[in-house]
Amino acid sequence: MQWTGVMPAMTTMFHPDLSVDHAFVARHARWLLENGCSGIVCLGSLGEAATLAFDERVAVLSTVVAAVSGRAPVVAAISALSTAEAVGLALAAERSGVAGLMILPPYVYKGDWREMKAHIGAILKATPLEAMLYNNPVAYGTDFLPRQIAELAGEYSNLTAVKESSMDVRRVTAIRALTGNRLAISVGVDDAIVEGIRAGAVGWIAGLVNALPRESVDLFDLASAGRGEEADELYRWFLPLLRMDTVPKFIQLIKQVQQELGIGSARVRPPRLEIIGDELAAVRAAVEHARAARPAIAVASTPFGD
Repeated sequence: MQWTGVMPAMTTMFHPDLSVDHAFVARHARWLLENGCSGIVCLGSLGEAATLAFDERVAVLSTVVAAVSGRAPVVAAISALSTAEAVGLALAAERSGVAGLMILPPYVYKGDWREMKAHIGAILKATPLEAMLYNNPVAYGTDFLPRQIAELAGEYSNLTAVKESSMDVRRVTAIRALTGNRLAISVGVDDAIVEGIRAGAVGWIAGLVNALPRESVDLFDLASAGRGEEADELYRWFLPLLRMDTVPKFIQLIKQVQQELGIGSARVRPPRLEIIGDELAAVRAAVEHARAARPAIAVASTPFGD
């Protein structure tokens, strides 16, 4: 499993009745790979996994695995209220044919390190699939400290990556200081990607990539190649959109950007509701500005075809 490059935390599109639109999900996954993404992460927070029933989650995984046909790894995000459910989902994900797991702390309950280590360890022991630990203390209230991540890596050989979303790029260097190259570190917040790469990150679990994959891949590649001036030019243009990935309504905002660009719909499952009023106007203004101010270095993604 290669935890490098740009891997979309893929949105889950819905029909008007809010059932999963599997045909669109498959088409979207293929389009993201066509534009240079290195893999697909399904069922993350951006994928609205918390609103999907267990069987719906497994069905999404099966759809994406079939759609990409082995061209790139498919990663299943594992999140649940209980450890038992998380283990069950990991086993179901393995049976569906995914290449790896992205493990989140349990929803709602914010345990201490002993409890969180036991939860993560149970999932890692349940399957030999390689796994990425998702650290997002801002969203989930559980902070896996660098020394704790190193402890997990020392005990579980199939923990091979970290998605670091603490919004502190110093975490990248802190994890590397303790683990060397043992773990592949990915940035998990869109508006810290260039800084994260400069600190040593090798991957990006991205959000706005769902609407602008070629632009995202080019930004990652330029930053990774040390082409600073070009990366900064593309980054400055992209940042107003990338910042939508870091606020509470990031799902609604990113899906709205997709709709504005003809990449699916803004439909979300309640309790989320589509944005309206000033919020909607702000997204539309940001998209129009991006269209009008697109620099030559910002090569457009391919048309979203069949």
